[in-house]
Amino acid sequence: MSSKAEILNFPINSTKSVANLVFIGFSVLSFIVPFFLAGPQWLTGTIINTCLFLTAVFLPKKFFFPLAVFPSLAVLARGIIFGSFTPFLAYFLPFIWLGNLILILVFKKLYQKISYSGYLLSAVLASSAKFVFLLAVANAYFDFQLVPAVFLQAMGINQLFTALAGGLISFIVFKAFYRQK
Repeated sequence: MSSKAEILNFPINSTKSVANLVFIGFSVLSFIVPFFLAGPQWLTGTIINTCLFLTAVFLPKKFFFPLAVFPSLAVLARGIIFGSFTPFLAYFLPFIWLGNLILILVFKKLYQKISYSGYLLSAVLASSAKFVFLLAVANAYFDFQLVPAVFLQAMGINQLFTALAGGLISFIVFKAFYRQK
């Protein structure tokens, strides 16, 4: 197993071509899953959040923004192409992007401060930060009567559960990766 210092040093050391391949893989997964799999939210959200956590682990910062944006662009494209577009999603796009970036950045920062044994705690705190942010935005939109009440659940508790599940799955992948090394 790699040293504790290496494990805390995200992104995990890899060549530029390996990082690019990982980025391409996460990008394809982050776009294809929400584009072709319209639901349920617990499944698509868990897959996307797993990718977001693993982005913090395996990739340098320059890849964070694209991976935070791709999933919601896929949902938007799906809605336009297949006719299920709702303008309410457009209101949320920048905030979903920020929520995804919050998850990645908070996780990365906390994990490096807490230590190797704090992966799951860092994931819980990052998931909570994303949840609080998106729920606050959804509540503000609802209070201004810009979105229906259904968005309070979609941008609230569902976001928390899918982020927590993504954190757990990413932890399993992370542990499996280090067992291989």
